[in-house]
Formats: sequence, structure tokens, C-alpha cells
Amino acid sequence: MISTKLKIAVLYDVWGDDPSAAEVPAEQTRKRKAQKKARKTKEDREEIFEALQKLDHEPFYHVIDGNSQSLHALVKCGADLIFNLTESYAGDDTKEMNIAGYLDLLGLRYTGAGPHALFLAQDKAVAKKMFAFHGIQTPYFATAYRGRIEHAHNISFPLIVKPLSEDGSIGIDADAVVNGVKELMERVEYIQDTFDSEAIIEEYIEGREIYAAVLGSYERAEALPLVELDLSRLPKGTPKIASQEVKFDKNAEAYKLTKSGVVENMDEETVAKLQETALAAYRALKLRDYGRIDMRLSPKGEVYVIEANPNPWLASTQEFAMAAKASGRSYTQLIAEIVDLAMARYFGKTTMAALSSQT
Repeated sequence: MISTKLKIAVLYDVWGDDPSAAEVPAEQTRKRKAQKKARKTKEDREEIFEALQKLDHEPFYHVIDGNSQSLHALVKCGADLIFNLTESYAGDDTKEMNIAGYLDLLGLRYTGAGPHALFLAQDKAVAKKMFAFHGIQTPYFATAYRGRIEHAHNISFPLIVKPLSEDGSIGIDADAVVNGVKELMERVEYIQDTFDSEAIIEEYIEGREIYAAVLGSYERAEALPLVELDLSRLPKGTPKIASQEVKFDKNAEAYKLTKSGVVENMDEETVAKLQETALAAYRALKLRDYGRIDMRLSPKGEVYVIEANPNPWLASTQEFAMAAKASGRSYTQLIAEIVDLAMARYFGKTTMAALSSQT
């Protein structure tokens, strides 16, 4: 663990109806306001800030608010490291990679995925093609936009239809799973009209929803204990999917009937298979420092990678922190390890050891 005291900027974005945000054009936030209203009771940035203080670092907040001045101010922020928690720019999730690219242009050190990895993971079709190239099983899929088919496997019903480049279960509800052509066409139209986005249409995989948290660099990444989102109590006829209601709407019945927990009732061979698949996906998309791989385990024991999440939610009550705790790490130790991984990437282990010995 680094013993050198660092000045660390906890970087996050605000937009739209956030009172601390700059004025943002309505068309840039309209489609996301309704989807992202359900948020944490305590922001993960606050918990990270507190953990950094416990580690004897000097954290401070820096807000990206959709105004270019907040970007320009990064040049003079004086941080030894940026703890990058941004998810969008001015409410546009597709610009998440641009912020990482901007940090690279400024020569600033930061945690988590670089712009290349953020692009590969966000475009679900590109990510799936990468998985296929590396021999990682993922559901067959097609992409469609305004009557144009960009890519198509020979897919069969049931299907799940999602926005191509959104995250956080945006655009996923009970109607996302379709069983016929009419439903499919209606859902594709809904995705296009609501999000002005290509729709990704993939085969729905019945099975267990498994999340694998991964920590580390490409060469020495570690898959932590698996976490499962238990969907078994959802009412009969309700698709067993991680919808917006399940994940964020605390007033919804689906939210109350589901929970995540560390996997316990699984044989070692299957656990190893899931963890190995997660590591392969993490490396295929060039993730770094930390990431979460979402998978489905079919009743036949087949593992399908659904998607990869760079820089996943780090709140202490969420899946990544659950996995870290199950591996024997406290929340503060988890944050320390992410800082260490980022700093080692920029300075190398030998230099970091020398820096630590000076304190």
C-alpha cells in the first residue's frame, strides 16, 4: 500500500436537475433524467472521499458540470491523481470516454479505464464482437436503427432489446423481453424514439445473473468472489432480468423482491469457469484497475458474458464492494488498492516503492 500522501481529486459529473450543475440544454438530458433519478442515499464519492482521508491522502472534489470552464480548471487542479467517477458529460453517457481522453491529453494520472476501453465496453455490439474474437461466449445478437440492420446473427425468440450504448440498465424494463415479431418491432421503435439510439437485439439467456468483480492490471488481474443478483422471487411471468425497477426503484415490488449477495451454493469448477471467463472478458476489452463483468449461467452450466462495466459503482453496499469484502478486503483497503494500481501504472512498482520509503 502506498504510504506517500497524495493530493487526490475525486472527479464526478453533474447535469440536468442537479442543483450544482450548470445550465444544460434540455435535449441533452431529457432521455436520461427519467432513467437515472433513483440514486444512492449516500453517494459513492462521499465514501471514497472518506476512505482516502483514512488513508492519509488529501482528497478534494472536482465537478464536471457540462461547462467548459470545469474542464479547463482540471489543468490547474494540482492533483497527484484523479479518482475518476465520471459517467457522462452534460448528461451524455456516450461522452464518458471523452473525459478520459481529455485527462490523457492533459497528462493527468487517473484511476480506471482509459478512453479505448470505455469505447469498447460502451458499444455493446463492438464488445460482443471482441468477445467472439477471443472465444468468449456471448448471446447471439443483431443491431437495428431506423430500418437499417447493421449486424445480425441468426437469432431466435425470446429476445431482449436494449439501447446499444446506454448503461445502468437504462432502457431495460419488463417489456424489454419479447416473444414475437410484433413485440420486437414495437420495442425497437421504442428504443429508437426514446433514446435516439440503435437497438441491440440479443437472445435472452435463461439462468442465474452473476457478477464478477475484477481488480488489477492486464497481466495480474484478479477475479474476486462472485456475486449473484437473485431474481428467483420475481412474480411468475415477469422476465428474470436486471431491469431499472430491480436495480434502482426502491418503491417498486421488483426491487423489494430481489437482492444481491455473495455466491455460496456453487461448485468450485463452475466458480472457476465463471472467474476465468470474467478475466478473459476484462482483458479482451483492455479494462484496468477495476471492472465488473456481468454474466448469465444457464441451467446447462453454460457461461455467457452479457456485458462489461468499466469503473463500476463503488458504493459500499453494492456488488463490487460486496465481492471485495468477501475476498477479505475492507472498503478502505479496496480504495487503497485502486489508488495503488493507478499510481503503479504511471510510475512502475520500483518507483512507487521508492516513493513510499521516503515517507
